[in-house]
Amino acid sequence: MRIGLSINYSGGFKEAAAEVADLERAGLDIVFVPEAYSFDAVSALGYLAAKTTRLQLASGILQIYTRTPSLTAMTAAGLDFVSDGRFILGLGASGPQVIEGFHGVPYDAPIGRTRELVEICRKVWRRERLEYHGKYYQIPLPEGQGTGLGKSLKLINHPVRERIPVLLASIGPKNVELTAEIAEGWQPIFFLPERAKQIWGESLDAGFAKRDPQLGDLDVYASPSLAIGDDVEPLLEFVKPHLALYIGGMGAKGKNFYHMLATKYGYGAEADRIQELYLAGKKEEAAKAVPDALARDTSLIGPAGYVKERVAAFAEAGVTVLNVSPMAATPAERVKLIEQLRELC
Repeated sequence: MRIGLSINYSGGFKEAAAEVADLERAGLDIVFVPEAYSFDAVSALGYLAAKTTRLQLASGILQIYTRTPSLTAMTAAGLDFVSDGRFILGLGASGPQVIEGFHGVPYDAPIGRTRELVEICRKVWRRERLEYHGKYYQIPLPEGQGTGLGKSLKLINHPVRERIPVLLASIGPKNVELTAEIAEGWQPIFFLPERAKQIWGESLDAGFAKRDPQLGDLDVYASPSLAIGDDVEPLLEFVKPHLALYIGGMGAKGKNFYHMLATKYGYGAEADRIQELYLAGKKEEAAKAVPDALARDTSLIGPAGYVKERVAAFAEAGVTVLNVSPMAATPAERVKLIEQLRELC
């Protein structure tokens, strides 16, 4: 089992890089840099590439709407170059709040756009002359659009790898099926090991049936909160606001993917209550309405023996990478948690 974590995207690069270097020495395998409506992830990833030597660097995630497919491919090739082949291209659709509210771009056709984006990226990395005529992307622009001066081009530089690993963040049935078909990695959210096969098994199997064998096995990245000790049970209360934010606040009623997931997990009535409270501005009450069992079962919080059992449950469910959120106040405490988890994996 490999171990990863996401850095705080609202913090400073220098402070994050110093901590990541310590975490690398402690046994961390992968670091993810999120991109919300903060500093861009690419700047931080390039900085971390210069400050680390072994661990992989992943975008967690780049939003599919905010860069052209060709720019995404160029960016990934550049990050793979400066990191000596350690980059993982994490992609996802994000949600209408960020895409339309911050970027002013329509949030449409996430599945179709993701497929075409990945296909274009792989053509760029192979240094093929870029000609692509899909439903959503036309490269070069066809006659009658633009100036008519666009010509087919190929990437000037030679990438370190012509197949940079692609990781897709997805939870919906069709999105997960696409992930299993075309990606090297899958990042679901709020992964509950005992329910994963029931929720996603059919979609994964459908995608695997169309998968190119050259892609190899699909890496599965779960993202549990982490705290190890005999007195850490109260920290579950600090997991609940994050769950409430997504279940209650990430989308309107009927259009919240995370609410739908919680419902599939068997918490439909609770999810409705969380959403009702959150959309009414009662965020603290919404967090308190998150079931203890949901917070516990999607986390790694408890004594070492219990955490080891839960790690085994995640592995049994197909997880290959634990992208943890250490619940600790200082960098030194976070490093200690990674060292402890390394011993349990």
